[in-house]
Amino acid sequence: MAEYRLSEVEVGQNYKAKELDSFVSTSEVVLMSNNENQLFTEPEREYKVVNEFNGFFEHDDHDGEKYFREKKVYIVEKI
Repeated sequence: MAEYRLSEVEVGQNYKAKELDSFVSTSEVVLMSNNENQLFTEPEREYKVVNEFNGFFEHDDHDGEKYFREKKVYIVEKI
């Protein structure tokens, strides 16, 4: 899968699921898809990166607080 290895993705561009799989496997990112847990079930399916964020809020069950996590988040939609 080395030929699919991506170090970054760009908003507005299309990528195959196998390319996104490699990107997630080698990068510290969160990938959110509109087809839920089926993102990697069809390696040749294309997805468009529609948005990018620098982080997100997360609730901690232990202390009840919300924390901002600085981690790239990409939203993708299946084509």
